[in-house]
Amino acid sequence: MTIPQQNALELALQQAADEPAYRPAFFKLLLTSTVYVLGKTGEDWIAGAARQDDPAQSIELEHWEKTDGATAIPFFTSLDTLRQVVTEPQPFLALPVRTLFAMTAGAELFLNPKLPYGKTFGPDEITALMMNNGDALTDREIAEGEMRFMLSDSAEKPAQMVDSLTRLFAEFKQVRRAFMVQIRDEPQDPPHWLIGLECEGDGEPAIEAAGQVATDTAPDEQPVDLCLVGQDEPGISHYFIHHITPFYERKWGSWLRSLREDGQS
Repeated sequence: MTIPQQNALELALQQAADEPAYRPAFFKLLLTSTVYVLGKTGEDWIAGAARQDDPAQSIELEHWEKTDGATAIPFFTSLDTLRQVVTEPQPFLALPVRTLFAMTAGAELFLNPKLPYGKTFGPDEITALMMNNGDALTDREIAEGEMRFMLSDSAEKPAQMVDSLTRLFAEFKQVRRAFMVQIRDEPQDPPHWLIGLECEGDGEPAIEAAGQVATDTAPDEQPVDLCLVGQDEPGISHYFIHHITPFYERKWGSWLRSLREDGQS
């Protein structure tokens, strides 16, 4: 029995949210899929029943405001998932993912928001996916004072470390977002993990606790560095804030997982 496309995509999303090893397969399937997005087009629009394949025709897509005041364009793996979130009649379009990504270049998108499983897509991640046919890796050389570092956004982050840190940060209300990349001092050096925390107020207690958890859960005893990042700061902070999708975000997460055992999302 063949699994319908939308069900296959939702299954792949759930697997990718729970296990980083499934993320490359999810990205490749996503780029071949059709998704549903809230919006409308020309005067001949039939609400809730149209497909948009003409990129020349004007389209207005709905933006939702996030808790930090920024906006993201919501899109959904299937019509059923859209209707779980949007209960009032609203116009929507069915779009190939590549068409959606191309027409929203520079914007942040959110797949299946307000549902147990979902994924944010930042502009750089979308560009990498489109250019590399489903490979979300990006490399940057960043200057921090007198030093330069090579940073790369790995699609396969350590699952146990991500899960444990996500649970930890839920106990620290000052942690707004947490990012994770691989860092090298020199191109020939083996990479290790760098975690950046964006905090409100004193972030040192969260840094101290996260350092212990990260050390205990890092694969193969890899070293882990941690730093605080700020919205308007240059260098590594700017790279994290503007180019990397957070693996943890208060209320809005990058990879949303199933409800925790305590019943909180």
